[in-house]
Order: sequence, then C-alpha cells, then structure tokens
Amino acid sequence: MSSFIRETSRDLPLVEDSEVCVIGGSTTGVFAAVAAARMGCRVALVEALGLFGGTATASLVNVWHPRFDTTGAREIIGGLAIETIERLKKRNAVIDRGNYAHGQYYFSPAELAIELDEWVREHSTIRPFLHTHFCRAFVEKPGQVEAVAIEDKSDRRAIRARVFVDASGDATLVFRAGLPTYRAPTAQPPTTCFIAAGLGAGIEKLRACVFDPAIPGALPPGFLWASPIPGTDLRMVAGTRVHGADVANADDLTRAEMEGRRQVRAILDIARARAPGCENACLVALPARIGERESRHIRGVHQLTETELLHGARFPDAIANGTYPVDLHSGAGEGVVFRYLDGREVRVGADGRREEGRWAPADGQRATFYQIPFRSLIPQGAVNVIAAGRCLDADEGAFGAARVMINCAQMGQAAGVAAAIAVRDACAIHAVDVQRLRSELTAQGAIIL
Repeated sequence: MSSFIRETSRDLPLVEDSEVCVIGGSTTGVFAAVAAARMGCRVALVEALGLFGGTATASLVNVWHPRFDTTGAREIIGGLAIETIERLKKRNAVIDRGNYAHGQYYFSPAELAIELDEWVREHSTIRPFLHTHFCRAFVEKPGQVEAVAIEDKSDRRAIRARVFVDASGDATLVFRAGLPTYRAPTAQPPTTCFIAAGLGAGIEKLRACVFDPAIPGALPPGFLWASPIPGTDLRMVAGTRVHGADVANADDLTRAEMEGRRQVRAILDIARARAPGCENACLVALPARIGERESRHIRGVHQLTETELLHGARFPDAIANGTYPVDLHSGAGEGVVFRYLDGREVRVGADGRREEGRWAPADGQRATFYQIPFRSLIPQGAVNVIAAGRCLDADEGAFGAARVMINCAQMGQAAGVAAAIAVRDACAIHAVDVQRLRSELTAQGAIIL
C-alpha cells in the first residue's frame, strides 16, 4: 500500500489581487498591513486564527517594553506600536510602569485584539482574511512569488500580489517559497501562559515551590513570572516550558500545546496546595495558542549579532531601536540569563535566586540602545518577499533581545513601508532605497536614528 495520497491538481479561484500580501496577523503583520495601506497600497492580510495580535492576544503575553533608551531621557520607539498604546490608554486598558527594563506597558489582550480590528477597519484598502491558513507559495522564478494558496471555510483559494510580507513568525512563506532558512541548534522553548484569579500576593511563594522537585507534580526547572491585567485583579502567569519542541513542526506543536496546558494545571494545583496566599487560585482563561519564542529563521542579507547589539552598533539601514536585554531561556535546563546594555549579566534560577556578574567591565561608556538593520529582514535571493518579526536573521544572543514584541512591531511597520516602496518603484525588495524607507517611516511617526 502506498504511503502517499495524491492530491489532484486544480485551478484555484483568485479571491484577491492585491499589491501587498501579508502572511500572519500578529501585531507585526497588522502594522505591516497598516503601514502599506497608509502609502496607498491594496493589502491582503491573512491570519490563521480568529483574531489579530498573535503573541500579544492569542498567547496572552501582555507586556511591551520601554519606548525610551536606558537613560530614560531619549525616546527611541514611536510609530504604530506607540499609537496603539495611546489608543488603549483612552480605554483604561494599559498600565504604564515607566522606563522599566522588563516591561513598561501592561495591557489587556482582549482590548488590544479589538483595537487591532479597528486599525484594519479604518483602512479600506486592507482586506482581512481570518480563520485562513496559508498553504503554498506559487513561485514564478527563484525568489519571486506570484501568488499564494490559502485554505478557509469557503474553499482552497488564491491571492495574488506584487510583494509579500512574511509575518508568520516561523518564516513559513520564505521556507515554502524555497528561500534559505535555518533553525538554531537549541531553540528557546515555548511557554503556555494563562490568566488566573486568586493569586494575590502569593506569586513569590508560588515561584519558590512550583519547580521544587520535592513537591509532587512539580514542573521541570524553568522560570515563572506574572503581570497584571489592567482594570482587574487578574494575573497573566508565564511559568510553563516545553523543552525539545520545534513549533514549526506540526507534531511537535501538537505535543507542546497539550503539554503546556498540563503544566498550567500543575501550577494551579501546586498554588492551591503549597503557596500561601494562593489557596483560592483559579483558572480564568487559556491562550488560543502557545507562546512561541523561536523556530525557523530566514537566512538574511545580514545576520544581527550579539556583539553588534550589546555594543549598540549603528546601521545606515536601521529601521528599529530597542533596549530590552538579551534574554536567554534555557532550551534544556532551568532559569534564564539576562545581559544588559550597561554590562551586567544576571542569571535567575527556577527558585528565583539571582547570580549577578558582568559580561563587560564596569568602566567605560556603554550603549543606551541598539538597532535592527533592514538587511536582517531581507531573505537571501528574495525578489519580492520580505520577513518581519521573530523570524529575522539574528544569532542566539541578538535574537534573545530582538524577538520581543515592541521590536517586532517596528519591524512590521518597516516591512510594510518597504513593500509599498517596492510596489511603487517596481523594484526588488533588496533594491529599496533605504534612505527613502527611513524617511517614510519617520513620516509615519517611527523614530529613526
């Protein structure tokens, strides 16, 4: 018996003929679509789930990092991300903690999802496709995608575009278009977040016991943290880890989703039984999808390195700025390592213990922010495809900092503007005039330094 089922070839109905097609409706993807639409492009926006926002909404990770440099005196992030925060503030859906390295803004994931809908509605040239899976890239010649196949409740259909933005997080479009990609030897593990009530002031006690091997049902050593949901007494909790899961692999992803939920229940069982102050803890909401940190990367024109990032290298094609530290969640063991721009290195164990040292001497002047170059979003050999978000080309250390949402949001806006320029100038994505790109981003409120 054959181990294959033959799929009969057929003509697909063309459901949309756009100028820009964005695959992935995370905040990164929505901002790419809005940025291109602001420049007059017709945009198709394809998202597999029923809401936009990705990690920030579907995965419940409700923290965005500072808009200022490490001195707190210089604003380095603007554009659509900050416009969105200001809109959420009007709905009392944001807590602003100021220039705190590990999170300036705590927001309501539900309110953000609705606000992203509003962004899309306000731009009549964006056609959204929710509950829609990207299936295949139709490649006209190497590096040039003519159209994509999508699958939704209507049928299998096609979208044609002149430029494509891969905001899938997994470089799925780049990979299926035959462009080079790679995986890190040990990827940072995914985490299933959840929203709980009744935790009160017991988070520190919970952190101390949830990974304790002497407690029945304890989790493998990891890292637990929590953040408030604005306007409520609820907490978003991130404490699970699924080691050895390649979330770009369908079978691994299935296992990770189920194992993550098992660990959520284990955390809450331990909270009620062992953590003083958490006796009444109860589960309020699970995510629509596990929080994915790392999977497939594009092989870009330039790989951003940890040395460049920590030393604040300036790039003539910089399209994003950030301060979030290098954040390495162990792919095999416990805890997390943070490397800060001021030269500090902090290792935090599963039980919360901290070991402080330095990756650089205390003397000398340190960078107050870092940059992400446009070249790290361009797949090698690409003609009309650009990537944005956590699938950028970056080494382990640089990726540990660049992958967070406030940085990905800037990449999304830049990719959308670049795609629009490529459409208007009828040029390849790698031939986009970088100075025009930076100028157009500035005109859209981004801070380009």
